[in-house]
Amino acid sequence: MPRIAKELSALDVKRLQHPGKGRNVTFAVGGVSGLYLQVTPNNGRTWLLRVKVGDTRREIGLGGYPDVTLAMARDRAREAKDKIRQGIDPIEERKAAKAALSAAQRRGLTFADAMDKYLAAKLDQFRNPKHRQQWRNTLATYALPDLGPMLVQDIAVQDVLRVLEPIWQTKTETASRLRGRIEAVLSWATVAGHRTGDNPARWAGNLKELLPAPTKVAKTGNHPALQIDDAPRWLSALRKRKGMSNRALEFAALTASRSQEVRGARWDEIDLDAGLWIIPADRMKMDREHRVPLSKEALTLLETLPRFEDNPLVFPAPRGGEMSDMSLSAAMKKLHKAETDKGGIGFWDRVNKRPAVPHGLRSTFRDWVAERTHFPGDMAEVALAHRISSAVEASYRRGDMVEKRRAMMAAWAGYLTDKDTVGATVVKMTGAK
Repeated sequence: MPRIAKELSALDVKRLQHPGKGRNVTFAVGGVSGLYLQVTPNNGRTWLLRVKVGDTRREIGLGGYPDVTLAMARDRAREAKDKIRQGIDPIEERKAAKAALSAAQRRGLTFADAMDKYLAAKLDQFRNPKHRQQWRNTLATYALPDLGPMLVQDIAVQDVLRVLEPIWQTKTETASRLRGRIEAVLSWATVAGHRTGDNPARWAGNLKELLPAPTKVAKTGNHPALQIDDAPRWLSALRKRKGMSNRALEFAALTASRSQEVRGARWDEIDLDAGLWIIPADRMKMDREHRVPLSKEALTLLETLPRFEDNPLVFPAPRGGEMSDMSLSAAMKKLHKAETDKGGIGFWDRVNKRPAVPHGLRSTFRDWVAERTHFPGDMAEVALAHRISSAVEASYRRGDMVEKRRAMMAAWAGYLTDKDTVGATVVKMTGAK
């Protein structure tokens, strides 16, 4: 029979000391065969269970003393032996549990952290700094408020819908891009081992069944635009309001430019003497340099603006950086509200009966060209920096066409400011709504 160790008390265990020489020593404590207290030369103490598992001798660690008391160590030793009798190797079981925990922790990544990791790995692939910023801004603005704190493995189709549905009808292009960017982040999280299963942001066979196609929505989801006849009244009301966002909105109207182009405008892009604003390709939606001939009214506006030392922006935010898109939207909303509050009719889109928004000013300009002037439609498309045939664009990039566009922009500014425009160019429409 194997020798049975004397059963030590808790006090006996406390008094055990390393002899001071050699390596670690072990003391059998009894109560459970094979249970030992291991003591290091520095008097560090841990519990060991020496036992045979199948044909293999094992030393199973049961924890450190005194966190694990003698009584606890004996209970753990008995539990381990019970498992061995059931054919379970406690060490392999522990390894499996540790691996499962590690995998769970890797999957326990929030969407916000996954976004940061994905962008850190992928954004360098974009040549255009504007695209890199748009990627981050779109996700931060629309996805992070809802999805940011969620674990990526917990995100379901309903969560993605909660983000997309509020803007799917009104900001269809943005929403469509947002969906693709959420899908990309979650795809990265899946490949990196942080989640499993289908991608809830996938379009085909997934969100396609729950949301209308962007092309269908876009037909009815245009930005609310000023009615042509309301434009002079709108500009007159705008000019009475102070603030940099109102001046940026005025400049956007006079140049028929996008909000992002105006908000990012720099003084070194503008030649006041030549009356020309040259927007570099990296700030344009189509990644092509865009030249904007400036009307007398646009130049006058620029000349009245303050310039700030060490700030190249034409329309800086109060704290010095680039103002947000919401700044122009808020300015337009306040203008509409001020008009309706004092009993006026406000500024509404004729078709969808919603208050006009900044981007709708470009539609107003395009409608004005088509309905009230003899300027060619292609010329208006170039002025709006829309995608057109390369041959048409090449012709309008020549210097004389810039000057012809200058005449169109001068006529537009004259119409907005309620002045007589180039008589033979503009078709007078009285009483039209």
